[in-house]
Amino acid sequence: MIRTGVAVLLLLTAAMAACGRQDAPANTSASSPRPAATTTAPATPVTPSLTVTDASGKALTLPKAPRRIVCLTGICDDMLVELGLTPAATATPKLLSRPDYLGAAAARVPVIPGGFGAEDAAAIARAEPDLVIGLAGVHDQLRAAVEKFAPLWVVKVGGHEDSVAHLRALAALTGRGTQQAEAENRFRAKLAAGLATSRAKGLDRVTALAMYGSTSVGVNTTDDVLGGFLSGFFAYPWPSKGGGFETAQAYSVEEILAKAPQVIFVQSFAFGGGKPVTETYRDNPVWKRIPAVAHGKVFEVRPELWASGRGTRAFGIILDEAIAKAAG
Repeated sequence: MIRTGVAVLLLLTAAMAACGRQDAPANTSASSPRPAATTTAPATPVTPSLTVTDASGKALTLPKAPRRIVCLTGICDDMLVELGLTPAATATPKLLSRPDYLGAAAARVPVIPGGFGAEDAAAIARAEPDLVIGLAGVHDQLRAAVEKFAPLWVVKVGGHEDSVAHLRALAALTGRGTQQAEAENRFRAKLAAGLATSRAKGLDRVTALAMYGSTSVGVNTTDDVLGGFLSGFFAYPWPSKGGGFETAQAYSVEEILAKAPQVIFVQSFAFGGGKPVTETYRDNPVWKRIPAVAHGKVFEVRPELWASGRGTRAFGIILDEAIAKAAG
């Protein structure tokens, strides 16, 4: 049986800590729109505005356009990079330092210490932010401390369209409409190209699976952000099993074999000396019979991106990587 109890801890600590924080461990929305439905007219620059609505529906009005923004969650870093900006400080340095984000320049961005949802408020204050962006359901508990010196905007990502909406909202706050339109159009074009490639290469008929963990693992179901996104480009028969997060993701090795995935993407977390998933299950006789395993189509992918990247830039990179690996 593939167990998820430890996987939840792995996901909520390793993925959300140094690797970069996961922006929705499990999507509670009813569905994630398939990318085919997102191809629209070219985006235009948003109108500048000092008001934004947070995940709870509460309107937040800033006194001026923010210039120093502290990121407590990966989508914040993603949005800033898309808009040509740099965080005043970050809690997701591993994501930010990727060459497709800031690369070596990320070393100049101060890192906020502390566990996910328990970041050091004093360190946040030292960054002198005009705005702090966190994750709904996680960083709300920091509101009392943070709002002594800066507004706190908490976001929620249930799918890639939420990422676009947050990008537009931040562009309005910062007056970066031109950069937002360019980033949004670039993302839409990438989705359309990915869908066309998927269909042309028959990848939409290839059964794919994304999973995560170390000694214990879980499955990214169609009800979470990553699984829902991949379902737009691959055959992805991994619905949520219902119940809580652990129950929803609890697929056994035998259940995985029964669905016969032809390509598997694995996010391994090095937590407490844990081994990569592929090494943990290397000698498992049932694992060996899975088509993706038997044909060498199991790929270890970077958790700071796949488990944590929830912005438009991250989704685009994940899509390119998934298609390239599956088609190779």
